[in-house]
Amino acid sequence: MLNQPEIRNDMRTSTLSLPEEFRSAPPVLAMGAELKSSFCLLANGQARLFESNGDLEQTNVFRAYNDALESACTEHAFCPEQIALDMHPDYLSTQTGLRLADLHGSNIISVQHHHAHIAACLAEHSYPLHAEPVLGIALDGLGFGVDGTIWGGEFLLANYADFTRLGCFQPVAMPGGAQAIREPWRNALAHLHACDWEVMREQFPDSDIITFLNNKPLAPLQTMLNKGLNSPIASSAGRLFDAAAACLDIYRERVTQEGQAAIELERIASEVMDKTDKAYPIHMRTCPDGLIQLQWTAMWQALLTDLDHGVDKAVIAARFHQTIIMAACELALNLCQRHRINHIALSGGVFQNRLLRSGVEKRLQRHGFNVLISQQVPINDGGLSLGQAAIAAAISLKTERMIEGKTA
Repeated sequence: MLNQPEIRNDMRTSTLSLPEEFRSAPPVLAMGAELKSSFCLLANGQARLFESNGDLEQTNVFRAYNDALESACTEHAFCPEQIALDMHPDYLSTQTGLRLADLHGSNIISVQHHHAHIAACLAEHSYPLHAEPVLGIALDGLGFGVDGTIWGGEFLLANYADFTRLGCFQPVAMPGGAQAIREPWRNALAHLHACDWEVMREQFPDSDIITFLNNKPLAPLQTMLNKGLNSPIASSAGRLFDAAAACLDIYRERVTQEGQAAIELERIASEVMDKTDKAYPIHMRTCPDGLIQLQWTAMWQALLTDLDHGVDKAVIAARFHQTIIMAACELALNLCQRHRINHIALSGGVFQNRLLRSGVEKRLQRHGFNVLISQQVPINDGGLSLGQAAIAAAISLKTERMIEGKTA
């Protein structure tokens, strides 16, 4: 587990009014995720969000979370008819929600992590329940996907009740599983392996990152990657930033705080970002099921070429940021044109990166899109429970309408 700040036994609270259509939804308790823990009580169209900055695996944070949850339900005489959970079965929030559902006889609604990110953004902006779907761009570290893989760089056609996955970042293995979160070099290896490791090693034999990786136990690591042993596949934007940081020798060996390598990568890039408009090349691949993936091989080849040519690391970091901005916007434009979408919602912890957020937002606005982005509700997992609550309420209302339609 990465280091986390100490959390007091109180949680920040805020109240939001959801669109009028939510007033008739049954009471919902949403449990949040694991990091940036939060929970949300939704009733009569009012959402009460309780949030901290802590990880539920920390004993004091988990205790504070449960104490605040019990206190809030007692104070508001709140008895949930629906309990909304993240799809990850091992989250303590999920397990707590399941126990509460048994206690109260509540219905359980499992909510996909990135759908919840987008719904939280929609709820903050009072986006109407029955309005046209938006393109949701959710960039974060990790979240369970409906296909059994780990998601984290997602382009969703979404409203409150439903979503369709239209595009994603290239799925790449995480060698060592959770170790890849703590050791950024593992993500660099995985991305270069996805490019064809032997080709990259032959093309860039003197590159600093290749030399570094050659000194790691490559044989067992390659076996893990080739056979999928303890190497879950993830389309994670967070791990992509970690891989870039590792290539630039930024917290390459190990991080001790969440997002540490990516934060430093952003800081270095910010020194020259306003003077650097060049982006590395990328490709888009359309899968047999129609999903469009952003592919990074061309980017890694160009980035390592810059490293070999002695280009300043700040310039490379800025070019990397420009690449992600350009790639995300190009895919967004493609999907919006194809599906006739006018509104785009941005969410997920990676959008805490101001260079990325500002770059994507301004570029999309220049193309005439109405861009929604969280301002009051945390854009990271701290706002996730709000999205879960809105989704559960919307699903309940949709189910009621369907039943009424059949009985009418």
